[in-house]
Amino acid sequence: MAKRWLGERRVKILDGTGLSMPDTPANQKRWPQPGAQKPGCGFPVLRLAGLFCLGSGALLRSAFGNKHDQENHLARGVLDGLDQGDVLLADRGFCSYGLIGVLLARGVDCVMRLHQKRSHDAHQGQPLGPGDRLVEWTRPRDPRRNDPWAAERPTLPATLTVRLVSFRIEVPGFRTEAITLATTLLDAKRYPAQALAELYRARWNIELRYREIKTTMGADILRCKSPAMIEKELCLHAIAYNLLRCVMQQAAQRHEVEWARISFKGALDALRTPSMPRAANPAARAGSTSNCLVFSPKTLCRSVPTATNPAPENDAPSNTNSSTNPAPKCAPSLTKTAIAPRTRRGLTECHSYLSLR
Repeated sequence: MAKRWLGERRVKILDGTGLSMPDTPANQKRWPQPGAQKPGCGFPVLRLAGLFCLGSGALLRSAFGNKHDQENHLARGVLDGLDQGDVLLADRGFCSYGLIGVLLARGVDCVMRLHQKRSHDAHQGQPLGPGDRLVEWTRPRDPRRNDPWAAERPTLPATLTVRLVSFRIEVPGFRTEAITLATTLLDAKRYPAQALAELYRARWNIELRYREIKTTMGADILRCKSPAMIEKELCLHAIAYNLLRCVMQQAAQRHEVEWARISFKGALDALRTPSMPRAANPAARAGSTSNCLVFSPKTLCRSVPTATNPAPENDAPSNTNSSTNPAPKCAPSLTKTAIAPRTRRGLTECHSYLSLR
């Protein structure tokens, strides 16, 4: 079961990305290349918006279009993945009056970075605490050009009460950055400013999910030469990705560890082992799947030591000369690993496994 924020709210993350594909006339017509590139010197570009579950990492909904489709336009295609009571986490590109009004009508709250064109004046609104205040936004008089929420504009409220939370990120050796969040979670006692700041930090998880799909699974450059096959390829990548997420969830539950401590690349490598069945044998398939989850959590699922979570004493480096001792047997692991080189086997292997279930 996906872990809930503050023990009560399910959080989902929204963001967009881009994918490339072979330069064919059909693909160019459906997904034209960027206008700055000369004909014959570029590749078709597909724009994708994905909705992920923060608690499980699963891809819940996706919508795609071409270079003329803004992320806010694509967001309309994933709203069905939001349920009443959810919290949507997004970057400032999605922070618009229209989207926030549509979300509130669905019973969904949001936490977004304040759009750069919105006022950051700390003296406006009703103060709730240091760097924390309530402000009132007024519905724009005239819809802007190419407004993705123009159809919903007549049903939007005349005003919206929004909470603005400001904080600073200070990292030694780096420039200090000031962040202002816009949220519809107005209760400062129930949702403290510090909790909102920590939640927004988790927004970066969607960048990691896209890295797993595009880099680890090799979906950054699609291979099919027709729009119909490109759509099928995207669907199979989504199926394979969520299949791996299921394996990781089972491993986490079996070893009673956080699923975030299990490596996506490690799970992918485990499913690629020669022991994976290639015949339609239910007993062999079940045994092989079970083998993928049999790991020692103490050895293979360690968390990275930090200032607030130091390494235990038995994790200290050993003074034993490794050159005089036999190397331990290597086994498929679900430990955190380095970013894998670009590969195409992720989709092929997972799809092969999926077709046997």
